[in-house]
Amino acid sequence: MSALRTPGLARFVAARPSRALTLARAGWRLRRAHWWRHAPFVPVPDERYWEFRRATAFGSQGSPTPRDLLDAAEWSLRQPRGRGVQR
Repeated sequence: MSALRTPGLARFVAARPSRALTLARAGWRLRRAHWWRHAPFVPVPDERYWEFRRATAFGSQGSPTPRDLLDAAEWSLRQPRGRGVQR
């Protein structure tokens, strides 16, 4: 199974359609740099980066639940980004 797949995510989003935009916006932040230059031509995170993020959060055998992904997405969108961010 690909590290980018989360079992039950489609069912979770279908039950909470208002959260689909939150997940999409957070996913957009994780996209590969210059994703349009390399196949597959979709804005998804690099597999190695996603595996690193998953392993640091859930251990070598764990995987996120759809609720975990939503919580992380909401947290991510509350964080400032870019250069010159005042702290």
